[in-house]
Amino acid sequence: MPHEEEYAIVVKDVQKQFKVFLDKGQSVKERLLFQNRRRYEKREVLKGISFQVRKGEAIGLIGHNGCGKSTTLKLLTRILYPDSGSITIKGRVSSLIELGAGFHPDMSGRENIYTNASIFGLTKKEIDSRLDTIIKFSELEEFIDNPVRTYSSGMYMRLAFSVAIHVDADVLLIDEILGVGDVSFQQKCFRRLQEIKSSGTTIVIVSHAMEQIEQICDRSIWIDNGEIREEGIPKYVHEHYLSVMESNRIERDAKERQTEPVETRTLPDFCDATAVRLGTGDAEFTDAKMLSEDGTITNVFPTGSYITLKLAYRSKKSNLEGNFGFGIFREDGVHCYGTNVDIECDKIIPLKKEGTVTITFENKLLAGNYFLDVAIHSKDGVFYDDIRRIQAFTVTAVKRDIGICRLETKWEVDDITFDSHR
Repeated sequence: MPHEEEYAIVVKDVQKQFKVFLDKGQSVKERLLFQNRRRYEKREVLKGISFQVRKGEAIGLIGHNGCGKSTTLKLLTRILYPDSGSITIKGRVSSLIELGAGFHPDMSGRENIYTNASIFGLTKKEIDSRLDTIIKFSELEEFIDNPVRTYSSGMYMRLAFSVAIHVDADVLLIDEILGVGDVSFQQKCFRRLQEIKSSGTTIVIVSHAMEQIEQICDRSIWIDNGEIREEGIPKYVHEHYLSVMESNRIERDAKERQTEPVETRTLPDFCDATAVRLGTGDAEFTDAKMLSEDGTITNVFPTGSYITLKLAYRSKKSNLEGNFGFGIFREDGVHCYGTNVDIECDKIIPLKKEGTVTITFENKLLAGNYFLDVAIHSKDGVFYDDIRRIQAFTVTAVKRDIGICRLETKWEVDDITFDSHR
């Protein structure tokens, strides 16, 4: 177990509730004459959540709107305070929650850099040393001495983002702002966040963009109705979250149409216990096997051997075409490989009522534990069946390679030539 000093953030049994007024008078007159309008209900947003974040770790907070994730971030920034429980944060904190909250519209961009950076705790000397870097990153050199009120919303966000990420904070808190600016600026912002993480900064991100969290975060925390429902490797937590959200959406649609709910798609025996199943169900897998070179069903394969995937399927509708694909992920969520029949063969398969798909490939993966994902989807990307972690398997290796996959190499040292083949 990590020692207390290894944590940058410690949240213990935090509770937070708000008064939600049912019909609040807006003027003094209305409040005096219609006092019954001041009725309110107390809404418990956080119900005693606890978690820790190690120094240098990046975590993502996910959940549906109103679940409490943004409230959690505001508690970490001390914009809000908990009703009970405690929050401990070590070091300088920079937040990307209310971008430009300290900006004055009549002051120039340059002047606002000084006022906004001082809010984050920088001295004038520190700001002086970073001023040119901040301006250059924002790409607002020709507008930097204009009043901020003349800026477009995109320019405003660029400047605010640039200030916040050059504070050299120990803890960086981010709320749904990775979409600032155009595509090239977004990419630059994301690269900068990766650099900040590499430097040892602790990062907490609230976002609906799951792919961004998976690229930068070590762990995701799923908050559901004010409680932590699951935490762990981002890819797998996100799959469970998306599966539940999809089930809830289908149930809501059925209620609105006053129809019977769609039958829940259960996991068959050939799936790993941790599998998640998504898709319309118009076509679906009915069996999945992993075979060794001699045709034996197994889930252990040495590096360099051949693996065969044998998948059975059925189509519930006629005249469907399917793009069969598979992906391989390491147990820590690293995406090792993915392809489909359209990529490999430039075609989509007319689906039979029942059929099989067999895929054979050379296993170049290094020793470790992996998961197999499989999917059937239409040409335009509608998923009929999408099973994440349908099978778990292990790769063994004799050689002591490092990384994800093995590459055959040829070596020339002085006058001696040799290769890496066994």
